Amino acid sequence: MRHRAIVAFLLLVGFVAGYSQYYQQLNNFGGIDWTAQVVRATGIGAPNPNLPPGAQRASAIEAAKVVALRNILQIVKGVYVNSETTVENMMLTSDVIRTKVEGVVRNYRVVDIRYVSTGDVEVDVEVPLSAFYEIFLNVPQQSGASPAPQVCPLCGQPWPAGKPYPQNYPVPPPSSPSGAPTPAARPGVVYSGLIIDARGLGVRPALSPKIVDEMGNEVYGTGNVSREYAVQIGVVGYEKDINRARTNERVADNPMIVKALRATGPNRTDVVISNADAQLIRQAAQNLNFLEQCKVMIILD
Repeated sequence: MRHRAIVAFLLLVGFVAGYSQYYQQLNNFGGIDWTAQVVRATGIGAPNPNLPPGAQRASAIEAAKVVALRNILQIVKGVYVNSETTVENMMLTSDVIRTKVEGVVRNYRVVDIRYVSTGDVEVDVEVPLSAFYEIFLNVPQQSGASPAPQVCPLCGQPWPAGKPYPQNYPVPPPSSPSGAPTPAARPGVVYSGLIIDARGLGVRPALSPKIVDEMGNEVYGTGNVSREYAVQIGVVGYEKDINRARTNERVADNPMIVKALRATGPNRTDVVISNADAQLIRQAAQNLNFLEQCKVMIILD
């Protein structure tokens, strides 16, 4: 048993090392590739010595699949749905959700089978995150969400009701992340997407995160998106490298880049940005649909 655990750990290290994108390891047998939007797990099975030699390999494969199923379900349970709950919490409160999640996991896809010298078999399986977005993202078919309250970009206070908001109001540029300059977002520029640099803040990935301003007003979340896009590609994409994120087809060719201030929420999955940056995003979103189409990425450590 100890030998199998060591093999699985070494396998996982090699498995994860091959990922240059945002991979979140959730146990010793797998995790989530948030950039590729898939949950992956490995199962290890041993041949049944009581079977004829010709049938032992097939029995090892089936045993490995059973273990992989158990492992991937355990991984899925640990996923944050939003800033307040996990998949497991929602499964415990709803038999319908539990049945749906277990059904999705049972429909895993085998992506690799390896045979080791001991006779054991290692099976890698995966499930697309889109299947879980179908279950957990309660968003409208079309955007149509009410715009977030406007705030003064200089003082951060709510803009007076009924008073016209000047479209060319000067907005101070966002601060650059430490270590490398970040191009400041500018009024009047046509943006193809949004990148939030949240490195160093302890932000955690989730199925349904939010971006809020300093007053807690939602700048981006499920209220801004189309269900079609959210289910297909997720509410946000995650990356570790900001330069690679800039060229990601999700937000390319000219993404707005904003530095986050801090994480918020019990699960630390939501991101706080400055009021000035929030207002600039709202202004851009009035004429562009990049928020509705989920063209948003968050950079994590």
